[in-house]
Amino acid sequence: MSRIGKLPVAVPAGVEIKIGAGNLLTVKGPKGTLERKLSADMHIAMEDGQIVVERPSDLKKHKALHGLTRTLIFNMVVGVTQGYEKVLEVNGVGYRAAKSGKKLALTLGYSHPVEMEDPEGIESTVEGTNKITIKGIDKEKVGQFAAEVRAKRPPEPYKGKGIKYSDERIRRKVGKTGKK
Repeated sequence: MSRIGKLPVAVPAGVEIKIGAGNLLTVKGPKGTLERKLSADMHIAMEDGQIVVERPSDLKKHKALHGLTRTLIFNMVVGVTQGYEKVLEVNGVGYRAAKSGKKLALTLGYSHPVEMEDPEGIESTVEGTNKITIKGIDKEKVGQFAAEVRAKRPPEPYKGKGIKYSDERIRRKVGKTGKK
């Protein structure tokens, strides 16, 4: 039995869940509505205010889908109740971030400023000139946009310049030494 898949997903008060045909799941909560088509192989049911996911057989494919389906449902419930956020830090001399409307303008040492527009359902804010917070209800979209922003100038190991996640550790390297 899957350790994650067998756990029921608790549905908090104020969250409305509809399980449609072909496992089309709609989760509506105080922060918004999420909709996702899950694997038709899995059996998803509401029991006593909880969502239970069961697999039809012990095939390798069904074992893999069991935990995944349960986690996707859990992430949707957390998203519509609390939401998700990623915090990025911009490090480096002359590197900075600015926000104007829905555009995020990054100055990262290139000959031109890098501009990125917030995707639908995602909100980014800038604190000071070096802290970017990305918020949204869809965990996948928040993580993807944060990864795209970070990819514009990933942190380098010698001086630590670039964009990194706030909880990320950069393994520093020692630079060259002169000949004697």
